[in-house]
Amino acid sequence: MELFWFIIIAIVLVMFFILDGYDFGVGIIHLFFAEKEEDKKVIAKSAGLFWDSNEVWLVAAGGMLFMAFPLFYASVFSGFYLPLIIVLWFIIFRAISLEFRSQFNYQMWRDMWDKAFGVSSLLLALFFGIALGNIVRGVNLGGVEKGVSSYDAHFFFLPLWNSSFSPLSENPGVIDWFTIIIGLITVIVLAIHGANWIVLKTNSSINEKLRKVVVKLNIVLALLTVFSLGIWNVVNANSLDNFIDKPYLIVFPILYFTGLVGLFFRSKFKKDIYAFICSTLIILGGITSSLASMFPVILPSTNSVNESLTIYNTAATEYGLSVALNWGIVGFVLLFTYMIVQKRIMGGKIDKMDYGH
Repeated sequence: MELFWFIIIAIVLVMFFILDGYDFGVGIIHLFFAEKEEDKKVIAKSAGLFWDSNEVWLVAAGGMLFMAFPLFYASVFSGFYLPLIIVLWFIIFRAISLEFRSQFNYQMWRDMWDKAFGVSSLLLALFFGIALGNIVRGVNLGGVEKGVSSYDAHFFFLPLWNSSFSPLSENPGVIDWFTIIIGLITVIVLAIHGANWIVLKTNSSINEKLRKVVVKLNIVLALLTVFSLGIWNVVNANSLDNFIDKPYLIVFPILYFTGLVGLFFRSKFKKDIYAFICSTLIILGGITSSLASMFPVILPSTNSVNESLTIYNTAATEYGLSVALNWGIVGFVLLFTYMIVQKRIMGGKIDKMDYGH
């Protein structure tokens, strides 16, 4: 049952980053490329019509983590308390900026909320990438100093950064040079994803420009990907062991590189949906490859005193997991029904759709 719920939660998280990921990307594109009011309005709408349903997946993932892996949930939400609160504020500002933008017909009002939408989207993408970097790097479980734990083995506390800014220090911070690189990769991936979504769903005047921007960003992403693989081995020398021991896991990196290579041929695609599928494969492959590289560990320990958290030593009881299965089926039916109905109603270009202001 532990493996089953791990897979289910992984699917929900991937769905969140694919669906809400294009909302983050739309905000980044809006911040740097939208200049005409008409473009700003329609690009904001391409996120505004979908963001609330897309974030349901994040709520579902949090609920499932609490139900299936309560020890991991308690550890992570305690140790990452400060950055999680920052992320919460960014989510709030992103949402209200979309809702408030058109409430008053004043340029200064619109400009203020446009900036809030763009900056919060950019920082959300960065912080989610930094979070992934922290998970694959590991944390100092138990707060070990000089071989002695300062508190319970599954708890930890991370400052936003430490003086060394190094992932190899005894007490690393949330932000260091490794997690920043993973954060930058996430920003670029979601910017590509958002650009593909805008081209797919709107008739914005900058669509042709965005097609070229995607290819340029993809070159940067390819270079950063190769660089990150090298430094990942510096931070964690055993990072690729799972792929050697279980060769079938190589399917996940293949998904990532299929999407990456595919976007180099963006100009040859006859349909814009193909580019969106490629950026979806990058997100799918990136997240699943990260999880597969650590499995069954879900939070590595950077010290030798306390063991890493795994899906087995953090799971709820077998009875609890089995009871949750029945309610999980009901929840998934409702979740997928909601998503399918909304995507069908909002099918095609959204330029002339009413945002409900």
